[in-house]
Amino acid sequence: MTRIPAPERRSALIEAALRVAARVGIAQATTRAIVAEAGMSLASFHYVFDSRDELIDELITTVVAREQQAVIPDLSPGQSLAELLESGIVGYFEHLKADPEHEQAMLELTQYALRSPERRSLALAQYARYTELAERSLELAAEVADVTWRIPVSEVARVLVAFTDGLTITWLVDRDDDAARAVAHVAADALSRMADPR
Repeated sequence: MTRIPAPERRSALIEAALRVAARVGIAQATTRAIVAEAGMSLASFHYVFDSRDELIDELITTVVAREQQAVIPDLSPGQSLAELLESGIVGYFEHLKADPEHEQAMLELTQYALRSPERRSLALAQYARYTELAERSLELAAEVADVTWRIPVSEVARVLVAFTDGLTITWLVDRDDDAARAVAHVAADALSRMADPR
């Protein structure tokens, strides 16, 4: 059997954990299920992780880092702020549609972190990162559209995160693409009204 370096083993177990959590949920993502998915032994798991909880912590950190690409709008000059924001929200929606099980797993991971006092900081960090990414997107869109935000962009970012969270849950329940795109349109319009021309 080829010896896999620890960093590669760690990465393979994180990917396996994400697949298992997406397929059967976080409660069923046992250490045994994860190593079976990765094609490794339990000894291999304990070589790189002290516990399942340590792996879950790393999993949350990894998947949050991957969300960044989905929230940056297509910054085409000449578009209005509402159009730019809608393209960003629709881009996020397409990301959601491409791998809905991944987003379900993310929601479960958030709930898992909130239920464990020692992991609550991971949920806080997750949403701080979402808000930071939303803020960056809003600043870029405002620059391209030549507008300024009337209220602090950090507050607008929290509204954007709330919109995308609502869109995510609702679409995971009803899988209504047209309704989700309508939400993206209305959300972009509402957000754009928080800005003024320069």
